[in-house]
Formats: sequence, C-alpha cells, structure tokens
Amino acid sequence: MNNETVFELRDVAYAYEGKQTALEHVSLSIQAGERVAVLGSNGSGKSTLLKLLDGLYFATHGVIRAYGQQLTEAAFDDDAFNFAFRRRVGLVFQDTDVQLFSPSVWEEMAFAPMQLALGRQEVEARVDDALRALRIEKLRDRAPHRLSGGEKRRVALASVLTLQPEVWLLDEPTTGLDPRSQSWLIDFIAEQGQAGKTVITATHDLSIVDAIAERVFVFDESHHLAAQGAAGDILADNGLLLACNLSHAHRHRHAETGEEHTHPHSHPPAHTHQHAAGSQGSTADVQSH
Repeated sequence: MNNETVFELRDVAYAYEGKQTALEHVSLSIQAGERVAVLGSNGSGKSTLLKLLDGLYFATHGVIRAYGQQLTEAAFDDDAFNFAFRRRVGLVFQDTDVQLFSPSVWEEMAFAPMQLALGRQEVEARVDDALRALRIEKLRDRAPHRLSGGEKRRVALASVLTLQPEVWLLDEPTTGLDPRSQSWLIDFIAEQGQAGKTVITATHDLSIVDAIAERVFVFDESHHLAAQGAAGDILADNGLLLACNLSHAHRHRHAETGEEHTHPHSHPPAHTHQHAAGSQGSTADVQSH
C-alpha cells in the first residue's frame, strides 16, 4: 500500500430521483492498495456507494474525487478522462445477469477492452490470460446465460480482469455461491491485494470480512457512515453490529442455571447451533440463521 489517495468523499449524499435517500453525509478516503469492506444491511447504501465510486451515479450533494479528479457528469463527457478512469476502476455487479449480455463468454470478456480501443492482438491476449487466471478456459464458447451461478461470477470477474484495473469494486460477490466457490473468491480477492490492487467489497456477510479486508466502513439503516476501523475491531463491536442490523440478539436459557441471556449472531451465512430447551436439559433446539 502506498500513500496515494484513490477515493476521497466529503459530505456526500445521494437520493434516487431526488427523493429516496440512499446515502447521507458520507466522508471517507481510501488509499491505493487497501483492501476495504463496506458493511451494511440491505438498503443501507452499500451498492449505491460503489456505483458512485464507479462514476455510474453522481453525488446529489458533496464531492467525490478519484485520483484527485472530481467525479462529475461533465468529467466523464471528456473521452480522455472516461477512458483513463475505466482502465483503472472496474465494478462487478451483485447480479451477474445485469452485467453479462454477450452471446459467448469470449465475446463478453472481449467487449470491455475493445471499448478502450486496444488492438485485436492485445484484446485476444488479455482474454486468454483472464480465461486462464479464472480457470474458465472450457467456458470460452458457452453462452453466459446458460452458466451456473458460480460460473457466471467467474466470467464477470474475468471480464473486469481483462481491463487490468488498479481498483476492484465488488458488490456482494458471495451472493448465491456454494462454499467452494466462496472460498475460491476469497482467495481471488487476496491475490488482487497481494498484487497491490485496491479492492473494495460491499457485503453483509460478516464471515468473510477478516479474510478480504484490513479496514471496514459500516453503514447504518439511516444511510450514514456509522463507523470505520480495522476489521478486527469492527467485528468485535457487537453493539455496533446489532445497531446496524448486521447481527441479531439471540435469546436462550441455560439448562444448568435457568438463567436467560442474549448473545449476538450475524445473519449470513446459514449455520446451525444447539441449545438446551429447558431447565432439565432433556431436549435440544437446533436453529438455523
């Protein structure tokens, strides 16, 4: 990680159609080479933040800068700035069906670098490299809409990898993935971090945070930045996680003493645990979250 500031937000707000608030009074900065997690419950503004960082939306209040340049509609009207920014920053959407639209995987992966006016030979080399890196060579001629959820996720990542971005924006990347695919994705994020890339992951899956991020931003249900800090410190703050609806208080009674108390549980991923149901400890309550 170096000292270059990639993103800087100052008192940023965004409202859909000027009415539905998505973010309020957000100020933060992200340095080059950081691995960052953006936490929040559904509707807290995580996805909106990534779209603002990617220049798909523009702040309705406040200032967003990327590499020192303010992100505005006027800035992206300049082709030179637009091309330079798109080479450096890549977004992988939560819903891969929104991102994948080409007739074949190869065409999907070639589309973005072709928009950057790269030569055919360079485009082919980048696509081949990304196919190998994501281990999806066998999918080269398949139609994206016929792939499994995990395969679609790899193709979406590969299509961004062809841009060789400096910054990865990942929106709920583990959604719909089986445990093996989740493990692979976590390794992929770690590899990008080791390569010096900036990786910003929006998620509400607390189980992956310490593996994918060094620093965490937490958004509450009123769309404010509630906290920021080291991943370990944030994950240990049960009060914060409860307040931001990232975990819930589970009430149970100890069989030995009959005492009742609560302790926090994060929402994802699904898991089971067992508690004695009564003071005699004769039955067990198996719960899934």
